[in-house]
Amino acid sequence: MAGDYDLETNVRAYRRWASFYDAVYTGLLAHARRDAVAAAVVCGNEVLEVGVGTGLSLPEYPAHCHVSGCDLSEPMLAKAFEKIERHGLTNVRGLSVMDACHLGFPDQAFDAVVAQFLLTLVPNPEQALDEFARVLRPGGEIIIANHIGAESGPMATFEKAVAPLARTLGWRAEFPLQRIRDWAAARGFTLISARKVKPLGYFMVIRLKRLAPH
Repeated sequence: MAGDYDLETNVRAYRRWASFYDAVYTGLLAHARRDAVAAAVVCGNEVLEVGVGTGLSLPEYPAHCHVSGCDLSEPMLAKAFEKIERHGLTNVRGLSVMDACHLGFPDQAFDAVVAQFLLTLVPNPEQALDEFARVLRPGGEIIIANHIGAESGPMATFEKAVAPLARTLGWRAEFPLQRIRDWAAARGFTLISARKVKPLGYFMVIRLKRLAPH
């Protein structure tokens, strides 16, 4: 369901965030980011990062791994291009301004599709997942790093209450894992793991695998 999340809200939010995003999130997201990269590189050498942002994870991919990236925010991508030049990341094949729900890549182009801290931002998460599946090769994985909302209890109530404020910042506070389970079941994907990341367990790394046809 798209609800009242829209692309323009996110574009405005991340235009504001671009200049100080790294200062806030480099350390905060480090464990989840590294776990997502580690999961991706074992899938194969062709990786797509959707919502690559300022490129925080780009230096963490090994040199043999060819990485393509896209993001809706031009100011965020400008920071990512700076990292590519600063670190000499010749394995990054290119970065593009692109909507996660309408990817401009051909079918079955990647061994892994990584979406870090993105799925709860897009207007239609299921449509974004459909696009990830379209560009994924048989046997590949979709790897999601994100805060996933509580499904019940006080935290679920709190996240629902703060949802309007979170939305103005470009976030979606309430997003249960069941939505991902339901999508995977409907699309023939297997939920391999959904693991909370240390030290605080606030973020989760989720692996969805498309099994190769027999």
